[in-house]
Amino acid sequence: MPATRTLFFCTECGNESARWAGQCPACQAWNTLAQAPAPARGKRGPTLRAGAAAPARLGEGPSAPRSRRRTGIAELDLVLGGGLVAGSVVLLGGEPGVGKSTLLLQAAAALTSDSGPVLYVSGEESAEQVALRAERLGPGTRDVLFLAETDADAVVAAALSESPSIILIDSIQTMRVDDVDGTAGNVGQVRECAARLQRYAKSTGAAVVLVGHVTKDGAVAGPRTLEHMVDVVLYFEGTRGAEHRILRAAKNRFGSAQEVGLFTMTGAGLVAVEDPSEVLLSNRSRSAPGAAVTVTMEGTRPLLVEVQALCAESTFGSPQRVSTGVDARRLAMLLAVLEKGTGVTFGRQDVFLNVTGGVRLGETAADLAVCTAILSSARGRPVAHDTVVLGEVGLTGELRPVPGLARRLAEAARLGFERALIPDAAEDPGPSADRLRVTRLPDIGAIAEVAFA
Repeated sequence: MPATRTLFFCTECGNESARWAGQCPACQAWNTLAQAPAPARGKRGPTLRAGAAAPARLGEGPSAPRSRRRTGIAELDLVLGGGLVAGSVVLLGGEPGVGKSTLLLQAAAALTSDSGPVLYVSGEESAEQVALRAERLGPGTRDVLFLAETDADAVVAAALSESPSIILIDSIQTMRVDDVDGTAGNVGQVRECAARLQRYAKSTGAAVVLVGHVTKDGAVAGPRTLEHMVDVVLYFEGTRGAEHRILRAAKNRFGSAQEVGLFTMTGAGLVAVEDPSEVLLSNRSRSAPGAAVTVTMEGTRPLLVEVQALCAESTFGSPQRVSTGVDARRLAMLLAVLEKGTGVTFGRQDVFLNVTGGVRLGETAADLAVCTAILSSARGRPVAHDTVVLGEVGLTGELRPVPGLARRLAEAARLGFERALIPDAAEDPGPSADRLRVTRLPDIGAIAEVAFA
């Protein structure tokens, strides 16, 4: 038997090293090299090639664009960019119990009736366990093909026999192949199993969805190269005891990576939320200080969210700055600008910031709302409940316009808001703001005069 050689892979960047080291020589990350024996020379997995590949013009023959397969779940289709693309590989990550398997079973039931056979492969549950969940989700799941298997080559063989249009793997960390040493879930096994399933998808045109476990940091467990290999990376987020779940795209080769979908977990499975803004603001307090509403753009969808802040006297020598949903460094910068522009000091106060509903604000259009919420808490004065706040804050305290202002204000007006605070330099919102009283602010200091009830 030919000997195998041992390689070490960086779980952050995928770099290969011949020996272990405390620091990856490529990305300089510490303690990320994991051992993975490489297959010996001459040992290869099964191949799907039937002959030499011939190049073709884009738009003609095998390379012509194929229609998407809609999953029947509107929010999932929105995040995917319109549905599953033939031959694509999708990675779905999420914490245990968040509802990944439930989401896949519901999608499988709808796809079976519209797109042909769907193969659901589970390496974690038996057929009886999955059948119990399927009964709760309705009769549509009865026609889904099921396979309890952890051998990736056996999965490919079954797929070649049944020719499903879509394969769902739950989960990739339970898959393994015999010609790679190590247990299921290690770096080498995950990478090789994903590669073989990817080759199957590209050669047959079937879409493959891989469920991935996540680490305590929220990233998909296994080699970082797994995210580079697949076409789409989705994260399903939420708390096991909470009602709402958020589906977001971290990577999408076939559409926007900025879209989010909102679901509600019920006894009959996941239900797509048709009006996320209304749901996210449903429990909003109208008289409590420390809250401001802004409009963020999640892909093509305007979404109203509430930013909450709490300023309290610090009992420690160094005041705390805790942020959920907003970058902590951005919060530190906005606090400095707020002190300079309004004269309110936060040197002896703890500042806690939260965006309700688990939404993350990645754009600067929420800067003014963050500053307004913090100032509202510091002064103990609530923001008028019918006011929405939009604007980017610069280091000198100037307010800058935000893109898509007309669409944001139209969404605010639809939900009953009557007033909008925007930068003085913002564009004319046009007829979308006819139902809003628009107040233009020249700088950060002006919010103290007009924002509060």
